[in-house]
Parts: sequence; C-alpha cells; structure tokens
Amino acid sequence: MDIRQLRYFIAIAEEKQITAAAQRLHMTQPPLGQQLKLMEQELGVELILRTGKVIELTEAGQALYKHALYLTKLIEEAENDVKEIGKGTRGKLRIGVNTLSSAQLPQLLRIFKTRYPEVTYKIQQNESAQLLRLIREHTIELAIIRLPMELSDFEVIQLQSEPFYFVTAKSFASESQAFTYADIQRYPLILPSTEGLGLYHSIIDRFNERGLQPNVIGECSDMVTLLDWVSSGDATTIVPESIIKLHREYAFQAYEIADSQLKLATGLIWLKDRHVSKAAQHFIELMQENQ
Repeated sequence: MDIRQLRYFIAIAEEKQITAAAQRLHMTQPPLGQQLKLMEQELGVELILRTGKVIELTEAGQALYKHALYLTKLIEEAENDVKEIGKGTRGKLRIGVNTLSSAQLPQLLRIFKTRYPEVTYKIQQNESAQLLRLIREHTIELAIIRLPMELSDFEVIQLQSEPFYFVTAKSFASESQAFTYADIQRYPLILPSTEGLGLYHSIIDRFNERGLQPNVIGECSDMVTLLDWVSSGDATTIVPESIIKLHREYAFQAYEIADSQLKLATGLIWLKDRHVSKAAQHFIELMQENQ
C-alpha cells in the first residue's frame, strides 16, 4: 500500500459510501472500488462490509483506518515541516560569535524571533579562527568575527567598527573625560589575553608607536573576570565599546582615549559557494538592514 491508497481508504471509511467517497476525492467510482479491492487482496483480509448502500468497517478495516489516520498525519506534518524550513519560517539558525563582537547580536535576535517565531537557535561563542573552522565543518553556518582575517573563501558583511575605552573602577577619581596613552601608562593595566581574543598586541602597539611603556600587570581572556578585577579598583583596562555595553552591571566607568586610532572591526561571514539555509539567509538580510 502507499499513502495515496491510505487516503482513499480514509475517505471510504468516513463517507461510508463508495460514491460519496469518490466525489470527495474528485474521482469516479469504479477506480476507487478497484483500489479498495486491491488493498483487500494485498492484505488478505476483508476491510468493509456492505449493508445495502452503506459500508461498515470490519475489525481489520477499523485497525487500518486508525493507522491510516496516524500515517497520513505524519506525512502531512513532514511535508509542512519541509516546506516551512525551505521558506525559513522554521528550522534552526546556527551562528557563531566572537567574544568581542556580540553586542549587536541580542537585539538582532529579538527582531529575528519576532519575524520567525518557529525558528530555533544554536549559538556558539569562540575565538574567530575557531569559528572559521566550525563553519568549514558545517557545525555552524554564520559567524560574527573580529577583522581583519584571511577570508578569501568567505562572503563578508563588514559591520560598524567601534572605539576602545579606558576603563577604571567607579571609585577612580578624575575630572577628565578623556585620557591619552601617555596618561594611561601611569596606571596598572590588565589587558585582554594574548590567546584567543587577539587584542593584546593591538593595544600594546598603540603604546609602542608613541614610545610609551604601559604598566601591564596581567592579562585575562575572560571578560567577566577582567571587569570584576577592574571594578575592585586594583587595576584598569582597555576594552572595546561592546564590552562596556554588555556588562553595565559592573562598578566601572569608561573614558574616551583622546589619541586613539584603535578600532574594533567585525564582520558577518559565511562560506562562498555553499548552500545557506533559509533561516541563515533571513538573518543575513536582517543584518544588512541594520547596517
């Protein structure tokens, strides 16, 4: 039997007449009667009893009717799922995000959830080089990474760059609204770690090109720990604006760096010449809208 025959049998069972069932199925009576006969021959049992013009199901027919309803419902659900996933109204958005490039993501996901409420999410945080590997391995489809990187085999939407700030504890007393690198070198610094985030040397280079020697007392790859440390008043740091926005609950204050050319550039990437799901396509479109 196939799904078409099961649908024929459901119509016969519910209409209780071959003629009425044929009308419901938009076909003539003889082919429908023939299909019923073929099903009985294939199964080796009687499925219906005729009492005048009315059809009653045998016990075997009742069992087939129950299973036919279940199977056709599964098929319909599968068809709907495939169609909705193909349209991007369902499915899973698989996206990676660099530790220092996620400030915009929560708001974008809120908008995306409003537009596509049936889509689920797989969001992985990692450093940029690892996110490229995860895309190549099909673990994720999209990633928001720190730039620049070698991306010749990726499509890239460059996102808005953001400035860095000098961050101190709330208890830090200063009338100045901005600091230079010469000012900052006088204070103990904990910088984002050399491993993973890739910012340490970028910050150190800003001092070196000015002939300055920063007072670096430590490095930390975990932003929560770094900001907690700075909030205690034992040290200061330099971090991108997104970190400040993401962790406003900490007791710190941020100052502009007056002579800084240091900017954090990020981009949304996906592999060239590879199929991208509709959910991912919709997120790309949303990102383009918000640039």
